Amino acid sequence: MKKSSILIVALLLFGFTTKNSSLTDQERKTAVDLLQQTEQGVIDAVAGLSDAQLNFKLAPDKWSVLECVKHIAITEQGLWQMTNGAIQQAANPEKRSEIKATDDQVIQMIESRVQKVKTTPPLEPQNTPYKSLSEALESFKTNRAKLIEYVKSTNDDLRNHVVTFPPGSFDSYQMILFIGAHSNRHTQQIEEVKADPNFPKS
Repeated sequence: MKKSSILIVALLLFGFTTKNSSLTDQERKTAVDLLQQTEQGVIDAVAGLSDAQLNFKLAPDKWSVLECVKHIAITEQGLWQMTNGAIQQAANPEKRSEIKATDDQVIQMIESRVQKVKTTPPLEPQNTPYKSLSEALESFKTNRAKLIEYVKSTNDDLRNHVVTFPPGSFDSYQMILFIGAHSNRHTQQIEEVKADPNFPKS
């Protein structure tokens, strides 16, 4: 009886200490697919556009295609820096109760352009370091490639590192989905600019 009790305790302890808190295969696939598809979406949306098309604005206070790409690139960098900072800190699973959205809802909420959101000054296109479309795209693609590789290989416990900032509280996995959805949000904005009747033909 004593031996079997010790064995059960040992098994329980072993199970506890080796519990896998990394992402599931499906979570990895969902995030990687989203990141790859939304990256290609940005690239396709601006392919072959002339300077006139890149700089066309629907109104003086609206962003051009080029400005959208600059914003996408700088925000990609900023969101990941914030998320990675949280991952490097101690886990805060007690904050999970503050998360109000499911993974799917995070994507839908950020991609939806029904509600307009004003960005912070550091993320406004005119305040970015990018001087051209190629510079902004290169930054975006470089950072996106690093993020995709991270998602494919990480064993970090992303669910128990919660980030809280003005849009709400999200675990670090949801923040990765947020990054992908954000680029798609502004790809839709680019398509809105291109669909305007006054958009230059060349």
